[in-house]
Amino acid sequence: MPRAAARFRKYAILTHRWMGIAFCALFAMWFVSGMVLMYWDYPGVTPADRLARAALLHAAQIRLSPEEAFAALGPSEPPDEVRIATLAGRPAYRFRWGQDQSVVYADTGEVQPEFSPVLALAAAAGWAGQPAAAARFEGILTEPDQWTVSGEFRALRPLFKYSWPDGVEVYVSRPTGEVVQSTTRGARVGAWFGAIPHWLYFTPLRRHGELWSRVVIWVSGIGTAMCLFGLLVGILMFSPAKRYHFPEGFSRIPYAGQKRWHTMLGLIFGLVTCSWIFSGMLSMDPFGWESSGQAFRLNRALRGGALRPEAFAAKHPRQVLEQVTDIRVKELVLTTFGGAPAYLAVETPRRSRIVPLTGSPVQEFNPDQAIQLLADAIQPYGLAEVRVVREYESYYLDRHQERPLPVLFVRLRDPDNSMYYVDLKTARIVAGYVTQSRWNRWLYHGLHSMDLPWLYRHRPAWDIMVLALMLGGTALSVTALVIGWRRLRRKLRMRTARARLNQSRRALGNLTA
Repeated sequence: MPRAAARFRKYAILTHRWMGIAFCALFAMWFVSGMVLMYWDYPGVTPADRLARAALLHAAQIRLSPEEAFAALGPSEPPDEVRIATLAGRPAYRFRWGQDQSVVYADTGEVQPEFSPVLALAAAAGWAGQPAAAARFEGILTEPDQWTVSGEFRALRPLFKYSWPDGVEVYVSRPTGEVVQSTTRGARVGAWFGAIPHWLYFTPLRRHGELWSRVVIWVSGIGTAMCLFGLLVGILMFSPAKRYHFPEGFSRIPYAGQKRWHTMLGLIFGLVTCSWIFSGMLSMDPFGWESSGQAFRLNRALRGGALRPEAFAAKHPRQVLEQVTDIRVKELVLTTFGGAPAYLAVETPRRSRIVPLTGSPVQEFNPDQAIQLLADAIQPYGLAEVRVVREYESYYLDRHQERPLPVLFVRLRDPDNSMYYVDLKTARIVAGYVTQSRWNRWLYHGLHSMDLPWLYRHRPAWDIMVLALMLGGTALSVTALVIGWRRLRRKLRMRTARARLNQSRRALGNLTA
């Protein structure tokens, strides 16, 4: 072997060995927690959860029109969002501007300035389905804890926290009066074995968002380099001709015991391990590939102007609820489509009706009108492809079957080759890709979650494949852990023996002196 190649192999082995000792426990933790995360997600409150626990809206209780409710707040800019839902047994308008929100009761016009502990407890007890008298008040949280550590809770604090004897914990936002987080004992245990170690989601680190992001990126990047060195070492040391001699015969691998197992597993699962670590780094979007392109402009075009409560005067919310009889309405959302106001009556994210100010309820917005609005908005570029998607496809997947369907797919002739999916029930963009984010879809989601259309459509094929690969990665990491522990223990014993020898020599020198 040439001297340069031998030297490269030597340093590749040393680099992989010592980096492996540093990372093997972390890799083992990532693989084990990844298997847990496949089935137990981090606790959270989704729109579907909120609607599932919401009370029905009753037409007779809603007395104020949107214009009258908005006027109760005094002069103000047009809101970004308006919805009507039940709050403490009463219908209430929620007006939102960015992260700010105001509540006006639809029966009396009373403005709710801030939510008291009494209202918060009622909301928490209703959410948990538990008696309020059995609740334990855990305090008002102004700082993050393990379950409210992400940035989305920053504008929702302070939070009232309540718990019940069966382990249910509920967090209610004092500014909004809504339940913003809820956990059970089982969900917390699952998160501690799954999402928290897998995402390095430990409160002291995660509360510093930028630092946490850098740590994940650097650890994943260095881990990827370590895997690459390991793959190179395994390939360089592997001998198809079985040139390595052992007492029991010839071998393709120059090691025995745990090292032999580690090399064999590395040759089989090393590439998958490397791709998983690298794609995990991409979850933090270190290269800025997740740009949404023109999504904001297109959403604004679909909306067609500001949301003005006075524009809904032609139809009172009572009339909307009287018209919609085929679903159990829990929320009314005020929206616009191409500048025309309409109500969105919602039972669940998948069960809703669009109620225009004139005419009967419909299930979807007109796709032809949506196409025209988008075509007008993207000038001077045109539309390269348009179709209605009624089943999940390569760039629009969800193994939990929660993403909305049907959606309108549009691809533009712009320099970024942008493509978007528009939810026809809300006329809002729910997914979008430009050139870079298409790379991210396959290098991150494709490699890390194995979210491939065929596998998702034929479960448990996805489960079997991912679990098999994860078990292989776990075995690879465990053998590295054993090798690393033995090497460190041997080094420590040698250092201790050397220290004792030096001590004996010094003592002997003192005696002879």
